Amino acid sequence: MADELYKTLGVSKKATDEEIKKAYRKLARKYHPDRNPGDAEAEERFKEISAAYDVLGDPEKRKEYDEGGVFAGFGGGGAPFGTGPGGFGGFDFGDILGGVFNRGGGGRAQAQQVRGRDLETEVSLSFDQAINGSQISVTVPKASRCGTCHGSGAKPGTSPTTCPRCEGRGVEAQGQGFFSISQPCSQCGGSGQIVEDPCPTCGGSGVTQQTKRYKVNVPAGVADGTRIRLAGKGEDGPRGGPPGDLYVTTRVASSPIFKRLDGGNLEVTVPITVVEAIRGGTIEVPTLNGTKRIKVAPGTRHGTIQRLRGEGPPKPKGSGRGDIRYRLEIAIPGELSEEQNEAVEKLAETLNGSDPRAELLRRAGR
Repeated sequence: MADELYKTLGVSKKATDEEIKKAYRKLARKYHPDRNPGDAEAEERFKEISAAYDVLGDPEKRKEYDEGGVFAGFGGGGAPFGTGPGGFGGFDFGDILGGVFNRGGGGRAQAQQVRGRDLETEVSLSFDQAINGSQISVTVPKASRCGTCHGSGAKPGTSPTTCPRCEGRGVEAQGQGFFSISQPCSQCGGSGQIVEDPCPTCGGSGVTQQTKRYKVNVPAGVADGTRIRLAGKGEDGPRGGPPGDLYVTTRVASSPIFKRLDGGNLEVTVPITVVEAIRGGTIEVPTLNGTKRIKVAPGTRHGTIQRLRGEGPPKPKGSGRGDIRYRLEIAIPGELSEEQNEAVEKLAETLNGSDPRAELLRRAGR
């Protein structure tokens, strides 16, 4: 045991405190479990390194060790440093080494106010409201700053006092040897203050349940399921902590005319007559702001798409407007009058009994 710990850190018994510290840092980086996930050998090596520095990094323990003493955690039957509370399990490597390399720096941690919760709600919109944009009111039940104590949590006429455990820092450190790990203070919960005489309205929390109404500016062209963020409109944090955000999800009603497509475009199904499909023509179609006329080419097939560019809804972030696609579908009458039947017969005679499927069957070898 005379030099076993020195061998673990790879230094001589005559190494200076700074040399021991540098050797430990290098080995800690190399074998830390966060850098070697699932490597049991590296984990065990890290425990040995930590336990060795727990002794050699402390001048008093090092002196006792050099004189032949034995320490719990390395040869004395105790758990090596790093396996119990305050060890490496569950902690982020960056946080741990941040504490390691700042050891003895003299800095003071600052109390961190607890941020309020984010909230979610939904708002229903008509198709026209979503396309044109609108301002909608939403009512939200939430924890808001107490009007009696103004968020301090203390009874009017009194004030919170500095937490005696963390001295107002909001954190307390736990560590062994070279490590020092900070966590929220167990007495004040991280606020750095203690409320000895709680507010009778909020019971010391600094917040009460209230109902708030907000105006939501819905941008033009918004789609169903869009989330709109209202910064700072969530719940207020306890004891004066900053508020969270409010997220409003849009629920847009469908249109009896327009179908929304990907890319900010719309589609309308437009019926045309057999005659219009055969000889073409000009027809009137609906738009978002009235109607327009489009041309139907002679010989138009069922399902043909015509497009009016820039007539659709506004695209997000001011990138122009989408298009409206018109799907032309040939309307076939369910019943024909005697006159119409005669006209169809004459048309069939005029076409000389041509078979539109002849080429298809020829290619199929039938």
